[in-house]
Amino acid sequence: MATTEGLVPITRAYLARYYDKYPLAPLPDAATDLAARLRTLSADLAAVAPIAPVMTYMPQDFRGTLIRQQRERSERNKQAEVDALVSAGGSIRDRYALLWKQQMERRVQLAQLGSATGVYKTLVRYLVGVPQVLLDFIRQINDDNGPMEEQRERYGPALYTLTKLVLAIRLYLHVSLARYEQRKIEQDDIAVLQQAVIIYTEEFWKFTEFIGKVFVNAPFFISAEDAGAVDARKCDEYKETIIPAGKTHEVILSVEAVNSYIAWDFSLQQGALNMDIGFHVEYISPSGEKTLILPYRRYEADQGNFCTVSAGSYKLVWDNSYSSFFKKSLRYKVDAVPPVVEPTVSAIEPL
Repeated sequence: MATTEGLVPITRAYLARYYDKYPLAPLPDAATDLAARLRTLSADLAAVAPIAPVMTYMPQDFRGTLIRQQRERSERNKQAEVDALVSAGGSIRDRYALLWKQQMERRVQLAQLGSATGVYKTLVRYLVGVPQVLLDFIRQINDDNGPMEEQRERYGPALYTLTKLVLAIRLYLHVSLARYEQRKIEQDDIAVLQQAVIIYTEEFWKFTEFIGKVFVNAPFFISAEDAGAVDARKCDEYKETIIPAGKTHEVILSVEAVNSYIAWDFSLQQGALNMDIGFHVEYISPSGEKTLILPYRRYEADQGNFCTVSAGSYKLVWDNSYSSFFKKSLRYKVDAVPPVVEPTVSAIEPL
């Protein structure tokens, strides 16, 4: 297992010392003044013919409830598939095939996050499922007095001001276009709009350039050397072995509880000829019966994991038996991670 010995936790005080090096220049007063002026002009235009209100967001409590219900429904459906297979007498191999298919479906959904936005992005993230350790990390750094609060207090007000300005610009454009027939737009009002657009464009560009520099050098992204970690290739977690031509290399992991995770990460050393190697995973029951979990395939490198449905032994096999002449230099790391026990919730958390 990985060790955190010698690493410094990212605390709010730790980030504060870093952010002290990056003071944000104040926005010009015109940003606030122009936003207020545009809202006043929009209200005057809307008074000519009131606009029916349109809800452009879902209330936070409803959104949270919807997301939670969708995630629970998705996982119930997946579990129902597994239960139906077990009831029908499906073998352990059939169960793993179904679980593997479900995991691949989650990965496909996860890939959509890159182009997803808004509520849909949040919804997909919850439906796909996120490892508990990552959820705990996100919850910790976003705590009310956590590390990210330091970032929000320092840089959030400026971004909020710019957001109010661009929303005021958008509102004025919407209302003025809708009321163009009823009321002529004064030249002075157009000048206010033009000035607001110029201020927003200039200040938002400066803000994004500034915050980009802050994030590029942020302590969230530090090298292993800066963190005090050893070279990954020399770490005890990773092992290296030579697999002769016509031979295999096997690692057996013992799993004592269901819902454990078998994980692997391997690659062949650069410079070798015929750069691939066979790999598959087998389950060995207490009676000695073998079941293929991950089908044989040839890889240059691979990284993956799966959740176990049975206790017992799991054998990971790297196969160079098809090669008649070339040995393979393999660097790998494997692990059997026990299931995470969810803490007991003593009270219902507010939505």
